[in-house]
Amino acid sequence: MKIEPDNIYCGDCLELMKEMPDKSVDLVLTDPPYGIGAAREKPHNGWSDYGISDWDLQRPTKEYFNEIRRVSKNQIIWGGNYFSDYLSASMGWLFWDKGQRGFSLSDGELAWTSFNKALRVIDYSRAKALGDVKCHPTQKAVAVMNWCIMENTKPNDLIFDPFLGSGTTAVACIRTGRHYIGMEIDPTYFEIAQKRINLEKSQLRMEL
Repeated sequence: MKIEPDNIYCGDCLELMKEMPDKSVDLVLTDPPYGIGAAREKPHNGWSDYGISDWDLQRPTKEYFNEIRRVSKNQIIWGGNYFSDYLSASMGWLFWDKGQRGFSLSDGELAWTSFNKALRVIDYSRAKALGDVKCHPTQKAVAVMNWCIMENTKPNDLIFDPFLGSGTTAVACIRTGRHYIGMEIDPTYFEIAQKRINLEKSQLRMEL
């Protein structure tokens, strides 16, 4: 299979990445499964029921991260604190401050990066993030992904998300003028991502 820009693919990203040349994308921007059971069968401690219960039962193996580093020049990996045994030391961490303390869920989220630069923080409230139509339990706010992209890439760069989920990274790429490749193993989320991408493209055409 030929992996082409501005397309998404349904399948195991480990197998699909093997079709990609070394350093063929400028940035991997992704949010892998953490293996914490975020896909719950019933609402619990702030989590909602999204109807899919088995995608977060375990972490990806180290082989996935080896492939991610092989195919990309740089990486931003949300939930990097769950993969510290796979990743090297880095000073360039990102922190999403959700502006709320003492809630049943976390006050913020961490992303490991390959960049040799100072840690950066985005303040974006949980309430604002809920303004996105949420269809995935760990869905990132589009504004947060926009920030990652704008701070770390150039227009027309190619950004790759091997754990695409509901498609937020691709939506952010369209909004910021970057190219994208997405991979998602779950057919239900793949279909959701495709619908979100098509809607974003249609809205962009209307604006033009």
